[in-house]
Amino acid sequence: MTVSVPAPTRRSEFWAGARSMIPLLIGAVPFGFIFGVTAINSGISPLGAMGMSLFVFAGSSQFVAAQLVAQGAGLALIILTTAIVNIRHALYSATLAPHMKHLSQRWLLPLGFWLTDETFVMVVTRYNRDDASPYKHWYHLGSAVSLYVNWQLSTLIGLIAGQQIPDLRRLGLDFALVVTFIGMVVPQLRQRPMLMAATVAGISAVLLHGLPNQAWLIVSTLLGVAAGVLADRGGHHE
Repeated sequence: MTVSVPAPTRRSEFWAGARSMIPLLIGAVPFGFIFGVTAINSGISPLGAMGMSLFVFAGSSQFVAAQLVAQGAGLALIILTTAIVNIRHALYSATLAPHMKHLSQRWLLPLGFWLTDETFVMVVTRYNRDDASPYKHWYHLGSAVSLYVNWQLSTLIGLIAGQQIPDLRRLGLDFALVVTFIGMVVPQLRQRPMLMAATVAGISAVLLHGLPNQAWLIVSTLLGVAAGVLADRGGHHE
C-alpha cells in the first residue's frame, strides 16, 4: 500500500524550517547571552548592544566589535575587521544564488540580512534536496526568523544579567558556541575544498592567536578562503 505524502505548503515549509533550527537555537542561547554580558563589560550601552543585535545580527562580528571597543580601537579598524570577518557571507550568497534567483527583492533583502552560518547550513541542505517543492524559500524564512528572534531574546537576557551579576563570563557558557559550530561544520566537510579551508583556517587561528586587535581572525579567515579556492581550482584542473 502506498502512503501519500501531503504536498508542501508555505506554512508547512516555514514551520519545518523553524523546527530544523531547534538544536542550533539551544547552542546559540549561551552565545547571545555571553554577547550581552561582553557588551556591557566592554563599555557599550545596553541600548547600543541591543541595537547591534537588531540591526547587525552577526554574532562573531558583534563579539569582535565589542572586544575592539574595550581595547579602545578606532571606528575605521572596527568596521574593517568586522567586514573581513563577515566576508564568508559572500561565499554563502554565491552558493545560495542559483536557488534564489527567481525570488523578488522583497524576499532577497530580508533573507540576505538574516543570513548566518547556522541558517546557511540548514537551508542549503533543504535547497539541494531533490524534490519539487516550490516553497523552499519559506523553509529558509522559518529558519532565519527563528534564529533572529532567539538571538534578540538571548542578547536581552545577557544584557540584564550583565548589569546584575558580575563576572558571568567565568562560567564558560561560550563553550556551547564551539560545540554548536563543530556540529554544523563537520558534516559539511565532504569535499576537498571545504576540508582544506577548514584545516588551514583552524591551524592558522591557533598559530596566530597572539596577534593584536583580533587580527588572527582576519588572517586565518583569509588563509582558509584562499586554501579552499586553490583546492577547488586544483580539482577542476585534474
